[in-house]
Amino acid sequence: MKSEVHLVEIKSDQCFWVDLMYAKNENMMRTPVYQKVGLGNRCFVHQDLAQCLSNLKPLLQKKHLKLKICDAYRPPEAFWLMKKIIPMEGFFALSPERSQHCHASAVDVTLLDESDRELKFPCAVDAYDEKFALQIARGQWDDFKAHLQKAKYDWNDLGFEKEIEHRNLLRNLMESVGFVALEHEWWHFNLPNKEKYPLVDCSIDKNGEIRFFIE
Repeated sequence: MKSEVHLVEIKSDQCFWVDLMYAKNENMMRTPVYQKVGLGNRCFVHQDLAQCLSNLKPLLQKKHLKLKICDAYRPPEAFWLMKKIIPMEGFFALSPERSQHCHASAVDVTLLDESDRELKFPCAVDAYDEKFALQIARGQWDDFKAHLQKAKYDWNDLGFEKEIEHRNLLRNLMESVGFVALEHEWWHFNLPNKEKYPLVDCSIDKNGEIRFFIE
């Protein structure tokens, strides 16, 4: 039996910039999956995650930074479409049940300075690079897998001191308000106690109205 649930919509303001990468073409699939399923560039999260983001605001303001939200709630329909486009083992979770994005309990984020310029990190969010995206479209994975090593927290290299400094700054900020980092993706943060948050499905009507529900 399905029960309707409420997710909190996060909108761009002085502290947050909502720019979902899967709502546009600039991602490893080179297609706006969220537009195709009707979600568009709308950022929804569990109320507990919304509270953590709210607690983050004064810390961001003190450092004159803004959090760019690149991904949040992911409809299971979008998950399966993404996995079909990129079937590379390990790039996505095995199923929506294993993806915290599909539970509305995770976000992918980066940092902007006071002029809304993105700080430099060892790689882009999702390790996005148009060169590798084109290779993946041709079924060539090896170069991207090597590049993906830069996403790990234990990746270090001379000449990337500032990028690593920003990576550590982001992690410290997010963990200070209760988020848990993912060791192989510097941009991904989810809520603790993952079993507390059930899988969330949704229906989106022709007018764009979204209803969320759990089994």
